[in-house]
Amino acid sequence: MEIDTDRVDDAVLALLWLGLHDGQRAWKSFDWDALDRLHGKGMIEDAVNKAKSVIMTPEGLARSERLFQQMFARR
Repeated sequence: MEIDTDRVDDAVLALLWLGLHDGQRAWKSFDWDALDRLHGKGMIEDAVNKAKSVIMTPEGLARSERLFQQMFARR
């Protein structure tokens, strides 16, 4: 099976919004490769540190909320 990593990244970014706390922080208990790709896309700050959460960039924060609503809001 070939995996569409862009769709995986969108889902992870949307779920990061679900775990949002302290303004821009989100728990980083997701696939490390996906987190690395999101960092490369400018959605989160570098996830490689001792903290159990990542800091979302303003662009990542806005996109994560939009994706969460698209993927998980009841219509």
